[in-house]
Amino acid sequence: MHTQPPADLVLNITGLSKQFGTGATAVQANDGVNLAVRAGQIVCLLGHNGAGKSTLVNQVVGIALPDAGTITLAGIDAIKHPARARQLASVQAQANVPITGLTPRKAIQLVARMRGASKQAAQERADHLLAALDLGPWADKSAEKVSGGVARLTAFAMAAAWPGALVVLDEPTNDVDPIRRRLLWQEIRRLADDGAGVLLVTHNVHEAEAVVDQVVILDQGRVVTTGTPADLIAAQAGESLEDAYIRLVGPSQADDLAAAA
Repeated sequence: MHTQPPADLVLNITGLSKQFGTGATAVQANDGVNLAVRAGQIVCLLGHNGAGKSTLVNQVVGIALPDAGTITLAGIDAIKHPARARQLASVQAQANVPITGLTPRKAIQLVARMRGASKQAAQERADHLLAALDLGPWADKSAEKVSGGVARLTAFAMAAAWPGALVVLDEPTNDVDPIRRRLLWQEIRRLADDGAGVLLVTHNVHEAEAVVDQVVILDQGRVVTTGTPADLIAAQAGESLEDAYIRLVGPSQADDLAAAA
């Protein structure tokens, strides 16, 4: 019997598999991955370097095609209609988007306008994000004159400028100072509270633990476990999400995760 998916299901991935290469050198980047993100929910994709996180994200936004499985984004088959899926998703990539010749304010406004905001709405949204992330001193400076941390915060603000049904954030806190990281986590939470589904890729286990709703742990392309931070910690008899991660994937992989943080 066919059943309709829940109305609040923004992203639904089933049986996703992706291999690179053939024969003895083949790498199974994703192996039967199942993952769901609902509206208003932050789902953290946690795993060491090479676990398959970026490959999964690339398939969600149509940069790579899976070998098997399905990806449904806001009711759209993202594999058959990648261009439409990209319209429904806002993405902060791991590498900052070059905004040479623009200021942070102009870059944020430009993205909001491109995604359908009116001129006034784009200006108001930029004003909010610049204030919320404490970017006022750099708001109108040329992008070539801002630090890596400010550039990273600007990249987040561009993704959050006029968010789609799904917001994908790949390592959003890299290079950001501790004070503004706290502000950034607040804005990430606000995105979900305002109704977006958020897929968060991060190495920052400690900070993510307090903000995310669900954690999906990947290891060697497979989902090891899924649950709330509290449930995963309790199931592994640990004191933190990092404890749970170490017990699930082993200390050598956890060292890799920490080194990349």
